[in-house]
Amino acid sequence: MSLRTTLLMSTAVLAIALPMLAAAQNSPPVRIRGTVEAADAASVRVQTREGNQVTLAIGSGTRYSAVKALDLSAITSGSFIGTAGKPGPNGSVEAIEVLVFPEEARGSGEGHYDWDLLPGSSMTNATVAAAVSGNNGRDLDLVYQGKSIKVHVPQGVPVVTFALATQQDVKPGLAVFIVASRVADGMNAARIVVEKDGVKPPM
Repeated sequence: MSLRTTLLMSTAVLAIALPMLAAAQNSPPVRIRGTVEAADAASVRVQTREGNQVTLAIGSGTRYSAVKALDLSAITSGSFIGTAGKPGPNGSVEAIEVLVFPEEARGSGEGHYDWDLLPGSSMTNATVAAAVSGNNGRDLDLVYQGKSIKVHVPQGVPVVTFALATQQDVKPGLAVFIVASRVADGMNAARIVVEKDGVKPPM
């Protein structure tokens, strides 16, 4: 299997898994953001952004990814994106970060729902109907499930897409975003998005 094929498969799985886990109602996911303190074949210990230490089990079912930076101009009409945002004026959203999905993952997790990057933040997975550049960023018209929403992406907001990563990339000192599930004896890491080449997962 070629590296390109592996990457496409990995990113497509991640694109599907993250929104589905985020929206799950019966078994809400635990989203962990922080820095790796230790990692081995069976677990990863994270210093969370809240200042706590959390140890998560990892195994054959754990999936790994990274992100790579894109220019703001990569968000174009027709792109399918996921953007965490905070409330803006007149019902609009101001983006905190933007993930440009690979074409293979178009439509994954489509919708607008609560997110926990910041208090009161949201996540919108939608198609860009129009993108207009200005002096202070880019204004987007997004459409999803027959609805529309306006999103302003300020200059300097992280814009990323998926990149390939493995368990060996999870090293002390690197930033991580982890989607985990609670089990009887702790938590299992379902998905680890790890910092790579200096690009931290912004979601």
